[in-house]
Amino acid sequence: MLRAPVPLRGPPTRLFLTTPIEDPAARERTWLVCIARSSSMIVIPAVDIKGGRCVRLLQGREDSETVFSDDPSAMAVRWETEGAERLHVVDLDGAFRKSPQNIEAIKQIIEAVHIPIQLGGGIRTIETISRYLELGIDWVIMGTEAIRNPQLVEEACRLFPDRIIVGIDARKGMMAIEGWTQTTERRAVDVAKNLEGHGVAAIVFTDIQKDGMQAGPNLEETRRMAESVSISIIASGGVANVQDIRAVAELEPAGVIGVITGRALYAGTLKLEEAVRAAKARHRSLS
Repeated sequence: MLRAPVPLRGPPTRLFLTTPIEDPAARERTWLVCIARSSSMIVIPAVDIKGGRCVRLLQGREDSETVFSDDPSAMAVRWETEGAERLHVVDLDGAFRKSPQNIEAIKQIIEAVHIPIQLGGGIRTIETISRYLELGIDWVIMGTEAIRNPQLVEEACRLFPDRIIVGIDARKGMMAIEGWTQTTERRAVDVAKNLEGHGVAAIVFTDIQKDGMQAGPNLEETRRMAESVSISIIASGGVANVQDIRAVAELEPAGVIGVITGRALYAGTLKLEEAVRAAKARHRSLS
């Protein structure tokens, strides 16, 4: 049996309307407003798995890995202990090989923590989505299929409402697919706009050139993405320190509900507890 879907950031403040909203995009905008009023932007630690180990890559290059732990589940427990409200788990081998590769490590993470998990990497079929949700994953992230097979994304949203996140990975504004090994001729913003009305829970927007580089997030492109669609945005790539967390939190009114960070946490330039406090403090100042 599938676990009940988890709200994006805890129970949002709901709007009770006297008449139904028929337009799907309007419904998504209303839901976004409800969420934005409820709690702060969340800081989401990344646990990337390659060969059963917790690693980080530079700009997504398969040959640029740094191993941070032989036990991904132990890292997941650490981040939960330090205040994480959600985990971002990626099966890197799955992304490169186009099918799930690290299922045992993923199972161990599910069993080890009590916070929601979003999972990406090699998710190309309805069967794979169903299997992961049955295991206890809260959201699955689809990326390549948003370009290769948008009908599959639409079907997945219909079959698993509020459980599908789409990963939009951009290189110089253009959508990249197949584990970031191919850059398409589609503008990332256009891909996002095509997702409107399908019931996508959120978009993870990654600037590939920033990923793993700790050079600061691409705030301009993230804002452009957030303001172009009514779907909630989770920013990814480039976070180096708590100042970057504060900078991304400034985009919360535009629709940025979360930020993923990996290398900065593992390298020690960002402390998760401090990052969480900074995000919550910025939310209070914006309220």
